[in-house]
Amino acid sequence: MPFVIERCHKLKISELEQLCEATEEAVRDGIGFNWANPPGREVLEQYWNGVLVIPERELFLARLDGQIAGAVQLVKPSKRQETSSFAATIMEHFVAPWARGYGLAKSLLQAAETSGEQQSYEQIRLSVRATQKAAIHLYETQGYECWGILPRHERIGGAYIAGHFFFKNLT
Repeated sequence: MPFVIERCHKLKISELEQLCEATEEAVRDGIGFNWANPPGREVLEQYWNGVLVIPERELFLARLDGQIAGAVQLVKPSKRQETSSFAATIMEHFVAPWARGYGLAKSLLQAAETSGEQQSYEQIRLSVRATQKAAIHLYETQGYECWGILPRHERIGGAYIAGHFFFKNLT
């Protein structure tokens, strides 16, 4: 199946619906977003529309056979973050369960890294739930180093889930 990774500046209504559907499926599958269950369509629509108006965020989408199947954000440090201005952050990196196994997650990650390199960021940081074994494996195989584990990273249904924190030096 052919796929495309693209930087997103605007979302048509149909694209917003596809992105929300992919997000809902990923959240139900345990991917994160700091949600245990999808929060409702209105909240997701507001979230994704909000991402597009924040200058420090770049949204990249993965399309599989024309359908939005995943996303990643490259979050640039704000102007007030002088001492960490060399590092960007990866957030909300996911692929819907139906679209996994085609290399979308890796390609999304590479798109965000390439953008970071082009903007002269020296490092990329990210965090991931310990339960997301495939994501952890992806980050490790792409040169990310785990610098710490936080035992109480998130709480779902009264149980704490650890978080793994990674970085990758781009230069």
